[in-house]
Amino acid sequence: MTEPRLADLPLRDELRDQEPYGAPQLPVRTMLNVNETTYDVPPDVVDAIAKEVRAAAATLNRYPDREFTVLRQKLAAYLTGESGAELNADQIWAGNGSNEVMQHILQAFAGPGRSVMSFPPTYSMYPLYARGVYSDYIAGTRSADFTQEPDDVAAQIREDRPHVVILCSPNNPTGTSLSLDVVEAAYDAALESDTMVVVDEAYGEFRQPGTRSALTMLPGRPRLIVTRTMSKAFALAGGRLGYLAAAPAVTDALRLVRLPYHLSAITQAAATAALDHAETLMANVQRIKVQRDRLVSELNDMGLNPYPSDANFVLFGGLQDAHAAWQHLLDDGILIREAAITGHLRVTAGTEPETTDFLNSMRSYLNG
Repeated sequence: MTEPRLADLPLRDELRDQEPYGAPQLPVRTMLNVNETTYDVPPDVVDAIAKEVRAAAATLNRYPDREFTVLRQKLAAYLTGESGAELNADQIWAGNGSNEVMQHILQAFAGPGRSVMSFPPTYSMYPLYARGVYSDYIAGTRSADFTQEPDDVAAQIREDRPHVVILCSPNNPTGTSLSLDVVEAAYDAALESDTMVVVDEAYGEFRQPGTRSALTMLPGRPRLIVTRTMSKAFALAGGRLGYLAAAPAVTDALRLVRLPYHLSAITQAAATAALDHAETLMANVQRIKVQRDRLVSELNDMGLNPYPSDANFVLFGGLQDAHAAWQHLLDDGILIREAAITGHLRVTAGTEPETTDFLNSMRSYLNG
């Protein structure tokens, strides 16, 4: 009997001919394409996670804490120290990666007959989130240099009246952060319609000195949500833990759409142990920021056009044939990301040797 093809199945119409999200996973010596922390998890943190996971394993015959109480307390304490915002556990929600957190938000506040707005070029999952909950997706616009201005963002929200608007800061793939006056303007415009404002700060820990987090804006703004992840700064991409901070009423709303016991005891244990060692892990964040700034400086010296970055990656343009440059790097054993912007590529800031490897190969390509 012939195996059925995907096209033979009664798939939802809007999913036909679609491609799944994903980045290449190739066996290369230097992988700088998915914005992971390229430093290994420090041995003392590995030991702490192993200890907590072992303890959790003894109770796996029972369901985990549905409210992930200890984890929420530790996340609130971490965010309070990191951003200067005063947060408590009632304001925290978490999921299996920030993708699930964003899905919960859209399940609660978007859905059939509603709309979701973001501002390309930005994280390519946002339209997929919208499609997954049967929402219309609205693509806003940016300035030519990929920045956003308060009046322009507010005007677009007032015109389109989305039910959820997503502001990515630092933005992926451009690395640019939003000033808080943009968030404030967006929020004020959102109050004129049934709109929730989400600020996606997945790369928040990498922002430049003096760049403030939208977490400081939460008091008095019950329709504002700020999302974060432990995949990047905490080197926990394989652990799958994303989270958000918002008014307690928002977390109550998300309880209506979560699956039962959605955070496993193992996930809770690993994330809790990592938070207990935040200071150690943040030391690697500082090392990555040094390499990020080095990328901007040296790519500029090569005559390319890197964008200032508040993230752990750099977008750069000025390439006549971006795919040829990407292929040259891959042939050299270096994998970076092809951006959906003509003449541009995106590279993750790696360890010092990895960054050197990339820069040397890039010079080799440019020298022909």
